[in-house]
Amino acid sequence: MGQKVNPIAFRLKTTSTSPEWQSSWYASKTKYKELLLEDYKIRQVLQKKLSSAGIVAIRIERSAKKIKLILIVSRPGLVIGRGGKELEATKLEVQKIIGKQKAKTNIDIQVEEFKNTDLSAKLVAEKISFQLAKRMPYRRVVLSAIEKSMAAGVKGIKVILSGRINGAEISRREKFHQGQVPLSTIKSRIDYAEVPCLTRSGYIGVKVYLCLT
Repeated sequence: MGQKVNPIAFRLKTTSTSPEWQSSWYASKTKYKELLLEDYKIRQVLQKKLSSAGIVAIRIERSAKKIKLILIVSRPGLVIGRGGKELEATKLEVQKIIGKQKAKTNIDIQVEEFKNTDLSAKLVAEKISFQLAKRMPYRRVVLSAIEKSMAAGVKGIKVILSGRINGAEISRREKFHQGQVPLSTIKSRIDYAEVPCLTRSGYIGVKVYLCLT
């Protein structure tokens, strides 16, 4: 069997165009696991709370008494809210995760807009998953997503569906491909996401690879 490697982890900071680390901080051996679990909980809460905002990435930077969260979203207005109310509510949610012992920790949240949703593998995968859950024809859904991404300027796109596609009794795997997606070339900028889709028949896994440069 072939060895599967996450395309994003494979290219982390190897070139100037490589993806950035999603977490940037240093900790001792005793505190590392605590901060790692804290990062995981923060991401889970923000993904659930801000799912309608179209989250592309959540970057976490830590210093001695400060946590900086950089939220890259397609709809920043939903994250900020009227007069910044939603932003303050999000800070309170993060403070609950951190705990009372770190009450003095300054939480800074920055919101960045991601303008073209068809250039994000995560948003494309979420859109496909949502439409499959609504029982739309899977070929039409995937081919439409491929067409939009290619029109947006990607060099190539690959979509893999696996599971009980179209309500079939036996699960299968189907691949859709257009353009070039060189997974073995480190210099190529690949965006990757996998999203589960729960249909009436069962789960369908959705994987999307985008070759941006």
